[in-house]
Amino acid sequence: MNLRYSLHKINSAQDFTFSPADYSFFKYGDKTFAEKFAEELFLGLLENHDEIFNTDKQIVVLPSPYMAIPTASNFLCFYFKKRLDFYLFKNGKKASIISKINRNHTYTTDYGNLSFEDRKKLIANDTYYLDKDFLKDKLCIFIDDIKITGSHEFTVTKILNEYNVQADFVFLYFAELTDMSIDPKIENYFNYFAVKNVHDVIEVMHKPRFEFNTRIVKYILGLDSSNFDYLTSKIKSGQAELLLELAISNNYHLIAEYENNINALTQTEYNYGY
Repeated sequence: MNLRYSLHKINSAQDFTFSPADYSFFKYGDKTFAEKFAEELFLGLLENHDEIFNTDKQIVVLPSPYMAIPTASNFLCFYFKKRLDFYLFKNGKKASIISKINRNHTYTTDYGNLSFEDRKKLIANDTYYLDKDFLKDKLCIFIDDIKITGSHEFTVTKILNEYNVQADFVFLYFAELTDMSIDPKIENYFNYFAVKNVHDVIEVMHKPRFEFNTRIVKYILGLDSSNFDYLTSKIKSGQAELLLELAISNNYHLIAEYENNINALTQTEYNYGY
C-alpha cells in the first residue's frame, strides 16, 4: 500500500481552509496548535481512509527527518500518535510506535524560499539513516505539516527505495499546495504570517506550551547581535540555557553564521563553568 492524504488543499493564494496565524505560531513552537492540527488531521484521515486501520500490522509514525532538534512536524507527529493510540486502544489493537529518519547535516538556508529544484539540490548534500529491518512489514505513516513542492516526500521515498524497505507507506500532510501555478514561496507566507520579527518570537516563547524546534532555534541564532541581545534579555534563563544545549547538539557551533551568538550564550552564568 502507498497512500497520500492531505487535510487542507491550497488552491488559492488568498483564501485558505485553515488559519495562517495558527500555522505560523505552530511553526515557531506553540504546541497548542500542534495538538489542534494533529486532532484535525487524524479525524480527516479516519473519515476518508479508515480502511488503513483495518490491519494487523504494527503501525509506525515518523515525522520529517531531523538531526537532534525536532522539527515542528515532530510535535504534530507526537500528538497524532497520541490520538491514534486512543483509537487503536478502543478497537483492541496494539499502540503505534514512533520512530524517525536521522539526518547528519543541517543548513542555514530558509527552506520556504526555495523552488523544488533548489530544495532537491540542498537536501542532496545531506545523508540519512533509517532502520529498514525495524520498519519491515509494518504500516509506516510519514507525517509532515505542509507539502509545497513535494521535496520532502521525494527525499523520503528515495531513502526508502535505497534501503529497499518492504512495508506499507502512508504520507500525511496537514496542508498541501495543489495549484502548482502558485509560487512555492507561499510557504513562507504561512511561516511568517503571525511571527514576523524578534518581538513576535519573544511573545511565542512566553506562551505556556512553547517548545523549541529547529525553525526557531535557527531564527534566534541567525539574529544580528543587537536583536539577539534583546531577545536573550527578555526570555527566561532556562530557555537560554536550553538554546545553547540544542545548538551544540545540532552542531550549529560549527556553522560560521551562528558562531557569534553561540559564543555569547557561553559567556553567561549557565555555561556549566567551562
